[in-house]
Amino acid sequence: MSYRYIIWFSMILASLVVLDLYIWRGYRKTVNKKYFKYLKWLIPFSSILFLSGFTINLYRGSVGIYNANIIVNTFFGISLGFFIAKLLAASFLLTEDLYRILLFINHKVFAKKGKSSTFSSRRNFVRNVSLGIATIPVLGTIYAVTKGKYNFHVKRLDLSMKRLPKSFDGLKVVQFSDFHAGSFDDITAVQEGLSLINKANPDIIVFTGDLVNNRAAEMLPYIDSLKNLSAKYGKYAILGNHDYGDYVKFDSPEERQKNLDDLDQIFKDTGFHLLKNENIQIDNGTDQIDIIGVENWGEGPFPKYGDIDLATNSLPQERFNILLSHDPDHWENLLRNHPKHFDLTLSGHTHGSQVGVDIPGWRWSPVKYRYKRWLGHYTENNQHLFVSKGFGYLGFPGRIGMSPEIVSFKLHAEEA
Repeated sequence: MSYRYIIWFSMILASLVVLDLYIWRGYRKTVNKKYFKYLKWLIPFSSILFLSGFTINLYRGSVGIYNANIIVNTFFGISLGFFIAKLLAASFLLTEDLYRILLFINHKVFAKKGKSSTFSSRRNFVRNVSLGIATIPVLGTIYAVTKGKYNFHVKRLDLSMKRLPKSFDGLKVVQFSDFHAGSFDDITAVQEGLSLINKANPDIIVFTGDLVNNRAAEMLPYIDSLKNLSAKYGKYAILGNHDYGDYVKFDSPEERQKNLDDLDQIFKDTGFHLLKNENIQIDNGTDQIDIIGVENWGEGPFPKYGDIDLATNSLPQERFNILLSHDPDHWENLLRNHPKHFDLTLSGHTHGSQVGVDIPGWRWSPVKYRYKRWLGHYTENNQHLFVSKGFGYLGFPGRIGMSPEIVSFKLHAEEA
């Protein structure tokens, strides 16, 4: 196992060395010497920072430290920005080099004289522009890893529901998703974010999966904060793909099961009813509605533990329901065409890729090329799906353009 890590590390290191040498060669004659003396050290330093952050995180996990460190997160996140910047710069240099090759071939094959001075000025212009563009991801990641990841907000939606009983008109359902406790590096900021849930005055609180990255122990600093959340009709939760511990190696199946049992206990201790392919009824004294919770069901590499038929067993067809399913692919590939009608399905999982654009009239993120339903509100045949961009973060320790959110739904009984 250790040899495999050494091989991967060596490959990454070799790739970074080649990339840095290529960029250094590309800019050394076109950047003013006064500035290049700083740039030539910044190029390899950013790679060292990236490798150091990556290695430290691996080490911390291997010795049982499951919660993030703010210094490691910040420098690792910024180094990722430099890495992206270098990829952008390299793409400009490569385009320019290919252009030079074509000019050389054109000159040699067709015996035409190129105007070297004209090309030289164009080359300098292209490389200077590429440097300017390359600063964008650096500045973006500095914001993302310092402010963006804790820029919590409450998104409010009013939804008219065809089958909602009139006695439940105005029901407030507050959703948060993808907590990823082990990624956080500022307990106070997380507590402030969670406090927005109670301020939304919810009737029902739902959590739609990925409480942790891998280990139940990640949640220990946040148990009291979740315990303090309250709602008139209770708090409900489901598991996401990360909650099962499938992405880390346990010493035995029993240890993995204990991790799951510990997570179950955390949900109980914090007052959340964990729904594992089951349902529960909300009764206001006049009518009932169903809360249905399924385990994770995803396409591709993601586990399919969810069993919608088991979760809806014996439920009446005509009763209004809210379904909790972590992965929106479940709705896309199975639920929307299921014989049972699901009025409102709440999901997360995508994080909006943590990087993108979410403004009125325009939403974009790289994750849209993987998921058809990747963010926000969708409707089809009077069935509603909402995909949250999530509360926490994973991998890249930041957010830009995809601020962490809590979603407050106000449900209205649609007039007949």
